[in-house]
Order: sequence, then C-alpha cells, then structure tokens
Amino acid sequence: MKLVYFSWIREKLGLAEEEVTPPEHVGTVGELLDWLGSRSEAFEAVLEHDKVIRVAVDRVHVHDRATPIDGAQEIALFPPMTGG
Repeated sequence: MKLVYFSWIREKLGLAEEEVTPPEHVGTVGELLDWLGSRSEAFEAVLEHDKVIRVAVDRVHVHDRATPIDGAQEIALFPPMTGG
C-alpha cells in the first residue's frame, strides 16, 4: 500500500510517500495510525496530533478510525485545511 504525506506531516517525516506492507493485525485506519506511530520517533511525534490528522483511503476522506483498509491502494495523511 502507498502512504502519501502532506504539509507539516511530510516535513516532520522527511518523506512525501512510501510503500509499506502493514502487519496482518492492521486492518483499520486507527490500527494503521497506531502501527505507524510505533515505527519511529518521527512518526510518534507526528501522531501526537492524531485527532487532527485527516485520512483519505483511496482518495476518499474518512472520519471513522474504524474504517477498514483491507485492499486499499493508497492512504493519505494530511492536516486540516484552512481557508481564507
């Protein structure tokens, strides 16, 4: 699965995107975020703000951390957008 990072998330991780194969027990958005947070100090720091991080699964915004990710091709993590 491809993970794509935007804005300050990209900056803190030093990554724009990456291909990952999560462990078998990771089947929801929430479990993915928990797993990512355990991968490195940079991910842990980003996910301190997990309540404000927005998630898109295959380019569809999801609001429920229980959303399944089985079969997902792309998951994007991005901060809330503001307008002006």
